[in-house]
Amino acid sequence: METKTSRIHSGIVTGLAVAMAVFHLYTAGFGRFPALQQRSIHLAFALILTFLIYPWRKHIRSRVAPAVNGAAIVGSLLACGNIAFVVYYVLYERAGAATKIDIVLGCILILLVLDMTRRIMGWALPIITLVFIAYAFFGSHIPIPYVKHAGVDLSRFISYEYLSTEGLFTIPLGVSATFIAVFVIFASFLIHSGVGSFFMDAATAIAGGMTGGPAKISVVSSAAMGSVSGSAVANVVTTGSVTIPLMKRMGFPAIIAGGIEGTASTGGQIMPPLMGAAAFIIASITGNPYVIICIAAFIPALLSFLSVFIIVHFESERYGIKGLPKEELPKLWPILKRKGHLVLPIGVLVAMLLMGYTAMKAGLYSIVSVVLVSTLQRETRMGPKKIVSTLEDGARSVLPIVAACACSGIIVGVLTLTGLGLKISYLLVRIAQGNLPVLLILAMCASILLGMGITTTAAYLLVAIIVAPALAKMGIPELAAHMFVFYFAVISTITPPVALAGYTAAGIAETDPFKTSLVGFRIGIAKFVVPYYMIYRPDIMLLSGNIPNILAALVASFIGIWALAIGSCGYAFRELRWYERVILLACIPLTIPPNTLWNVLGGGIIVGLTLFFKAQAKGKRKLGDSP
Repeated sequence: METKTSRIHSGIVTGLAVAMAVFHLYTAGFGRFPALQQRSIHLAFALILTFLIYPWRKHIRSRVAPAVNGAAIVGSLLACGNIAFVVYYVLYERAGAATKIDIVLGCILILLVLDMTRRIMGWALPIITLVFIAYAFFGSHIPIPYVKHAGVDLSRFISYEYLSTEGLFTIPLGVSATFIAVFVIFASFLIHSGVGSFFMDAATAIAGGMTGGPAKISVVSSAAMGSVSGSAVANVVTTGSVTIPLMKRMGFPAIIAGGIEGTASTGGQIMPPLMGAAAFIIASITGNPYVIICIAAFIPALLSFLSVFIIVHFESERYGIKGLPKEELPKLWPILKRKGHLVLPIGVLVAMLLMGYTAMKAGLYSIVSVVLVSTLQRETRMGPKKIVSTLEDGARSVLPIVAACACSGIIVGVLTLTGLGLKISYLLVRIAQGNLPVLLILAMCASILLGMGITTTAAYLLVAIIVAPALAKMGIPELAAHMFVFYFAVISTITPPVALAGYTAAGIAETDPFKTSLVGFRIGIAKFVVPYYMIYRPDIMLLSGNIPNILAALVASFIGIWALAIGSCGYAFRELRWYERVILLACIPLTIPPNTLWNVLGGGIIVGLTLFFKAQAKGKRKLGDSP
């Protein structure tokens, strides 16, 4: 039973969350505050909400927790208020120097940011951040070339991290305080308006009757929902709660059903138009408009989901799983008539971005359009109460992103203050000895390792500041380098031993988490070749304008993904022999470089083998049908 205290607590949380959302919508419509003020107010809201929502420790005594949270809230107000309402106005007068009060408040804020991140995301990212902080203070004592630096004292560290936009308040938190917050709130409005159920119903109508229907529903609905939610784990929970039981009912083993959903749900972050939070950070770091990021990501995202679709199809054939019965399939046209209007705000967003409006302004008007469009049908209508709950949910969804961006900002500050970022890039290039394939493999491994156990946004931020510069040193265009590491940061959610999407799907499927993540990794293995096409065949990012080259890149990448999908699956119309799989896998590298002879040779072998497998399977079926 809800007590008076809990009701008061809930009311305070709701009020603060709505205030946070309104603050960001206001700045989207009427102009943001100067950088330090905007970011410090944004961080203050996030810190206070975190300390009110997330427990200090799960099993702490109730009398201790309120005192700890109260002290943390006061510290947040003092530390962020000092930046927003004191330091901002006098910082230039004292040339950025830190006073004793600044040093104390700066230390408090860094500790509070680490605690916020620990409460929301666990220990992984805070520990990484603490390692970098320790390096800043003790790196001058490390007797290793390229690692040792001149030394940093506390005053200089706090001045850089707390009093400037080069450390904690650098680009990641800046993007979070502007574009990301507005678009996360927009995604919340879309989901609360019922667009999630529309995507699920439409996917069922489109793919439910195909071979392995429920599995293909999972792929199609995950692609649609992921582009809105921007979270693999949230995607698994939303679509998997429907698709996993359906897959099990139609004959898929539970472990396969969980693996399919976990892998299908990983990739929405690279599916335009929303792409989660990281797309705005890529745009800010590379200096490209958000629309360009969406265009560049479109084909690689399609290839990613297509690779899963291919494996799902042949796994369904292997297990003899048909589509859903006709009587269970909804009709697409009635769904479109009843709920199709819910996707109009996405069209508004895309149109405004193409017309040259800022991302914040486009996000704001798209939110307004969601409310207006929802009134067209009674079942989707958003009244005042629902709007308030949606604003609260949007603000809550921003919190993990703020935590990741704030911690990443501290790391960025250490890397630039000590010069370690440039040294790491130099070392990676030196280890690769100028060999681009070796460097790409190193970058892939680093991106996956850094991304294990943390959110996609945090994973991308780490690899963007540590790994992407190394690729740029080898002459790779900056956008292609960032898309490469971003893609693998996304894939890290299905990569064992820490596969968050796979573990979440295993919980729904009621199977072993590690075994489910291994199955998901196998089903998603074809995704791993897509980023290499972005590097060697950048035409698939649709930015060159050279139609013949774009078509050639599309054909080559599709053939390569097809080969990796059926080669890893071991089934294409029939069970494949081990040497057939080896030949297929060996031909994939021939499709990657833009070399006509290699492409024709590799592609010809792959297509020829595929036709051979199909003919053999057809012949066996005919023999089986003979009397």
